[in-house]
Amino acid sequence: MKILYLGDDYPQSTSAQRAEALRRLGHEIMMLNPRSFIPRHRVISGLNVRTGFRLFAPWVGQRLRSGIAGRLRAQSWAGFDLVWIDGCPELPVAFHRWLKSRCWPVICYHIDDPFGSRDRRKWDLLKQAVYLHDLTVVVREENVGEAWRLGAGQVHRVYRSYDPVAHAPLRLTEDELRGWTSEVLFVGTWMPERGPFMARLLDLGLPLAIWGDLWTKAAEWPKIRACWRGPAIYGADYVKAIQGAKLALGLLSKGNRDLHTQRSAEVPYIGGAAFVAERTVEHEQMYRDGVEVALWSSPEECAGRCLGLLRDEPRRLQMVAAARERVLALRLSNDAILRAILAPDGSHPLVSIHPRLP
Repeated sequence: MKILYLGDDYPQSTSAQRAEALRRLGHEIMMLNPRSFIPRHRVISGLNVRTGFRLFAPWVGQRLRSGIAGRLRAQSWAGFDLVWIDGCPELPVAFHRWLKSRCWPVICYHIDDPFGSRDRRKWDLLKQAVYLHDLTVVVREENVGEAWRLGAGQVHRVYRSYDPVAHAPLRLTEDELRGWTSEVLFVGTWMPERGPFMARLLDLGLPLAIWGDLWTKAAEWPKIRACWRGPAIYGADYVKAIQGAKLALGLLSKGNRDLHTQRSAEVPYIGGAAFVAERTVEHEQMYRDGVEVALWSSPEECAGRCLGLLRDEPRRLQMVAAARERVLALRLSNDAILRAILAPDGSHPLVSIHPRLP
């Protein structure tokens, strides 16, 4: 198929990885990043979240229509077989209507939580356009009913996925392995609930290593500073950090109503580190506790599970191998999930189809 792909084109983003997966599946992709038409500035970004992109959306829509027309002429395409919108809160409702008027089927994939309350008015425009999409794809069970209430027709609920190319295990040199070695690793941004959690793990004697942004904002920063390795890491560095760690923590975003995250698929696929994650219904559906992953419900339980695995290397390595076998069996690659979205037959264990009832 010829697919117009609208989304973040930064190579390390999950959006760009999904676009590459569509290419691997044999589709021709024309990719445009709507955010590229908005000046990159912290103040402007904050303003857009507070106003729901209303100041820049008309300009974005105008530039996109012009860019699409030019690219179609350049490639001698008559049109598209499909439009894939990967989030994109900056699109005006008029642009969604324009896509609909062209009779191009539209899929809108939401890895974020656009129907929740954490991001204030960021998703206002997209929520107004839900009824214009042929298929809405979400990663949270709550989002299914929320999308229906906004006029969605067909809704697919999927689990998050790893990328089989971007997250493929690497062959590390001895120097690389030494540079990325850690005992208990967390890769992620600071959030208000994470500072006290990490401080408590340190009090319980856990040897932590943290990569991520905004940790200096934590009230617990004086205690956490010594285990902070640096800002967010992506691409090969992210893979190396997981491979070099003995354990990798899986924390959730409470504001995003997460019950699993990207790490839930990526860490087991990359290997190297055993996945020690917050106990949730979805993590328990994905993995067997104590066999493929170690789950916890409190910092005390987390520290206990981690210290036990650090003392039992054979068991830890068995868990790493079992988790990778499991994530492969679940078919949680981008390629498998996107194939199930485009050609649903009900056979994928973690893709559920929700047609709107009459």
